[in-house]
Amino acid sequence: MFTLNCKGRLLVVDKPLVMGIINVTPDSFYEGSRFEKTDCLLKQAEQMLKEGADILDLGGQSTRPGSERVTAGEELRRLAAPIENICREFPETYISVDTYYSEVAKEAVGAGACMVNDISAGSIDPQMIPVVASLRVPYILMHMKGQPGTMQQEPRYDNVTKEILDFFIFKTTELKKAGIHDLIIDPGFGFGKTIQHNFEILKNSPLFKMLQLPVLAGLSRKSSIYKTLKIPVGESLNGTSILNTIALMNGADILRVHDVKEAKQAITLFEKYSRA
Repeated sequence: MFTLNCKGRLLVVDKPLVMGIINVTPDSFYEGSRFEKTDCLLKQAEQMLKEGADILDLGGQSTRPGSERVTAGEELRRLAAPIENICREFPETYISVDTYYSEVAKEAVGAGACMVNDISAGSIDPQMIPVVASLRVPYILMHMKGQPGTMQQEPRYDNVTKEILDFFIFKTTELKKAGIHDLIIDPGFGFGKTIQHNFEILKNSPLFKMLQLPVLAGLSRKSSIYKTLKIPVGESLNGTSILNTIALMNGADILRVHDVKEAKQAITLFEKYSRA
């Protein structure tokens, strides 16, 4: 069991949790996750919460392979009102802000977010780590090789699992020294990895449990699914559920997903299986 201090509220991770993805962007890779209008966003948030989402993860720019970076100001313009609106309508919601800008993290937490999800592990904005430490909120530490715009241009590893594990050991030590103690680790499926890398990481993911931190799996509708199956991204829900189930069996504590209901069903069946 893990506990995360989210601005004075404890989020208890004593069973697998679901993080629902809401993208306040015009260009995220999966069209079904994009919500720019306030009424649509609130309806989606309400639906995800009704289906059992434990956390909502809001992002203001796409980090898909080949994406173009937007400024912190533009990202904040997209995110501030949605976070405030969700907090007003659903005040008990745990909101994570998906950003690599310290300015956005600070303002988002001020608006009601209680967790920072940084794909860059502090490498893009050197102020991110000290700012998160000062905010005293949980930090999602993700492994990414390269930058979003170029990360899928022939990524290479001698041993992908070992490299990620070494990265986590080094970075978690650094973050704890900086004053960040509520950490979640994310191996970064699809971020500077080939399809083969992603399946190797998934198979070896029990090794990440040695760090004694919650492990997040972000496999939802990734290209490893639809390219392997040779189907459109819109038809990748079944494949997502299968890989989410494998992730649960290999120790995942949080599933980051576009489809909350199906993820909760996978967790229910996994828990039933585990108790048999």
